[in-house]
Amino acid sequence: MSDAKRLVFSIMEFMEDQIGDGQLSVDAMEGLEVARQCLGTAYDIDVSDPSTACQLRSSRKLIEIFNSVNPPDKKPSPVRMPTPPAEATEEQKLTADKLKTQGNDHMRTENYQEAISSYTQAIDLDDRNAVYYCNRAAAYSKVEQHQKAIEDCDIALNIDPNYSKAYGRKGIAHTSLKQYKEAVECYKKSLELDPGNQSYQDNLEIAEQKLKETGIARGPVGAGINLGGLDFSSMLSNPALMNMAANLMSRPEMQQMMSGLVSSTGQQEGGEQGIGTLLQAGQQLAQQMQQQNPDLVAQLRGQTSDGQQPPKENGDDGKL
Repeated sequence: MSDAKRLVFSIMEFMEDQIGDGQLSVDAMEGLEVARQCLGTAYDIDVSDPSTACQLRSSRKLIEIFNSVNPPDKKPSPVRMPTPPAEATEEQKLTADKLKTQGNDHMRTENYQEAISSYTQAIDLDDRNAVYYCNRAAAYSKVEQHQKAIEDCDIALNIDPNYSKAYGRKGIAHTSLKQYKEAVECYKKSLELDPGNQSYQDNLEIAEQKLKETGIARGPVGAGINLGGLDFSSMLSNPALMNMAANLMSRPEMQQMMSGLVSSTGQQEGGEQGIGTLLQAGQQLAQQMQQQNPDLVAQLRGQTSDGQQPPKENGDDGKL
């Protein structure tokens, strides 16, 4: 406690000095005086008592101690930037290039793990060569390690931002992961850098088709929900039916029913039970619509049963 009291005494002395300087406003000086008195009461310190001051006063004032640790004119130490890796020597580059050639040979014989090993050894010798990373990305894709392929392509593009092949191989990896939006972006970039490359164009068309099919498969919000034989998405697009639904929902008995169903949904555990309750509410609403205007409901059912089939999947044409 004695060390704490010595620190508090130094703070109280500092406050007293600030008040005595006369550079603060009247309100600020009054605030410091109140704070000083509160500290004295809390720690049972009487600054005016000579014996207390002799016992607690430090050899140096608080502001002097502060300035010794944080000199006012001291400039912050400069930030040391990490030293970039040394460039490979000519001998290392020659050896790395031979390892790359070995990796290419392994790729032709479909020894993909050996190819990865050769490219990795080349990178260890010369990590500033974008080709080594791009080639290893192709090998990673062959062994279904598509995320590693993407990472290698990113490194290659960091070294050479205009490396069209890296964009193309990154697009292949994204396509394999069914990340068609990212694949499309990569193929478009590769075509910007190499407009005459038919392989990039073909792969772009495939990715765009896959992206389109994915969107169709998901469908609009509400598609596929059947309420008493009615397709929910068609209901939303039918003004007459929506008007009838609004009239039904304005009835007190319907509002009471929906309120009870929503309340019970919040009390149930598990998503499937909650959805089931909401579907039950929709089915009851559909039944009320059927009773009020059976002709309109029958017309809607006819419109949603036109026998249309979902789009067919396009097969892989082997160009990926």
